[in-house]
Amino acid sequence: MFEEALSDEERLIRDTVRDFAERELAPGAADRDEAEHYDRSLFQGLAALGLTGAPFPESVGGGGLSYRAWTLVMEEIGAADMAVAVSLSVHVLSQSPVVRWGTPEQHERWLVPMLRGERMGAFALTEPGAGSDAAAIRLRATRIGPADAPAAYRLDGTKIWISNAPEAERYLVFATLDPEAGPSAIAAFLVEKGTPGFEFGRKERKLGIRANPASELVFRGAEVPVANRLGAEGEGYRIALSSLGEGRISIAAACTGIARAALEAAARYVSDRQAFGGPLTDQQGIRFMLAEMAQRVATARALTRAAAEAKDRGQPIAEASSLAKWTASDAAMSVASDAVQLFGAAGYSRENPVERYLRDAKGAQIYEGTNQVHRLIVAEQLLRGLGLPE
Repeated sequence: MFEEALSDEERLIRDTVRDFAERELAPGAADRDEAEHYDRSLFQGLAALGLTGAPFPESVGGGGLSYRAWTLVMEEIGAADMAVAVSLSVHVLSQSPVVRWGTPEQHERWLVPMLRGERMGAFALTEPGAGSDAAAIRLRATRIGPADAPAAYRLDGTKIWISNAPEAERYLVFATLDPEAGPSAIAAFLVEKGTPGFEFGRKERKLGIRANPASELVFRGAEVPVANRLGAEGEGYRIALSSLGEGRISIAAACTGIARAALEAAARYVSDRQAFGGPLTDQQGIRFMLAEMAQRVATARALTRAAAEAKDRGQPIAEASSLAKWTASDAAMSVASDAVQLFGAAGYSRENPVERYLRDAKGAQIYEGTNQVHRLIVAEQLLRGLGLPE
């Protein structure tokens, strides 16, 4: 495949992360998947490289990495182990609103240990009746004290499919002060693991991305001080949406990594495999499949980089991030499926990584907003841009 133009700094970042991913992540990925085991030492390794706070400004203690460079990081990690990529992406996602909306005191107390990788974060939005429809959340926040100046809030309800739980220590939790009021009543809270009344429920048993935990969060009268409210009451919905575009770019980059890894594995296999008097790559049909797989990888990467560059320029990214996430996750699923086909029976075996790529890619078509929702977002942006009814 053609080599994209990278600056010397970007090439150094990519090569450093690639070396770590190939040396530390890839060798044990199958075993961790099989055992559904989260290895916290790998997160610590990411922290040692400065990756747990890399895409945030140096002014708050981050690494100051551009989002374009961040996509290079996520692609390499996704190519080695999507479970680790999802864990890092969610950790970064949970910090992004605090960077933007947090007070100086919250930055110092809550954010700095997360940037350093001393504490892991999780983004707690999804509920049994609220997935892609974030406005439908029902986790209840009740004021303790005067309505105009509460001292704390009591949280009651559940969240589900929360990645990094129960491993994470810090949770960005979205709750509503009035379930009938819609987005205008949603608030965001910083909740520490171990808070009385906050427990973990069922651990999800997943098809893919099995080495990254996802669990139910259960709140039974958990009290959160007003100092741990992020932003004002009623700003929670806006806070949640403000960071989702960035998370979608991260996942798009990781999906590009899955697709690239599947393509490279398939290309090596059919080059070595002898059939019909020569290597399988002598067959035109096989070559066409490889070329089409390469096309999908290149398209996913181009849209992902374009979305990241739009963010770096400070432009709106709703449409660009949806296009990138939808395209890249579909590409990962398609390329991984073709890789399994090219491997034949060997691709259906857990002895080879392509079946894991396929399982991991499927999840990416669902989380961070289903790809059907992203089609709606892109269509809405298109119609709005043309001045047509949305």
